[in-house]
Amino acid sequence: MTDEPTGSTTIRGRTVAFNEYGDPEGEPLVFLHGTPGSRLLGGLFDDTARRAGCRIIAPDRPGYGWSTSWPTRKLTNAGTIVAGILDAYGVADARLVGFSGGGPHALAAAATRSNRVREVHIVSGATPPGMGEPVATQQRLATLARRTPRLLGGLFRTQGWIANRWPNTVVSQFTTDPQGIPDTDVHLVASDFIEAVDGGASGAVAESRILANPWTFDLTDVDVATRLWHGHLF
Repeated sequence: MTDEPTGSTTIRGRTVAFNEYGDPEGEPLVFLHGTPGSRLLGGLFDDTARRAGCRIIAPDRPGYGWSTSWPTRKLTNAGTIVAGILDAYGVADARLVGFSGGGPHALAAAATRSNRVREVHIVSGATPPGMGEPVATQQRLATLARRTPRLLGGLFRTQGWIANRWPNTVVSQFTTDPQGIPDTDVHLVASDFIEAVDGGASGAVAESRILANPWTFDLTDVDVATRLWHGHLF
């Protein structure tokens, strides 16, 4: 694993670790990484957040990085996690940014803890099962998570091993021009994936299963300002 996180707190008897980026005196924003992922991905926005006067709090969700596994958690537990992190900082509310698999968690937090969430931004967010045509990779992960979770865990760990040796393989999943990405960003994105599975793949397997099942909240319960940031939808 990488260096120890900036901080941690205990939520329902489990450790939730987080890093802080940007302006430590700025407006709070909780960044929720993808699936798999870790707190390290928030580092991509460190300089930008500092210039914008934004304080990024980027947690490891349960089972990732330095955070304790929580195999029975539900999507709606995201609200408990976000509230616990804000309590640790003494912050009343914050904006949420959810990337990929972090998108449903951001929406769940807004639906269940709207008093702690100012607004939500979803970046290339995962969609509810049955909404539109599922992405092939998402379908495969969902099937493996339901039928052969041990095999899926092994595949995630193998990907981590590959990412450690060939960092560009991770970045190529997110862009059509991996050669145009600065080396520092390449290694940060690869480190994010490695950190996610280095201590085991329980978080990635649990979330693949969570996201494959019907969401445990209603999207109509999200009553805070929400913005979607996406590429080509069709």
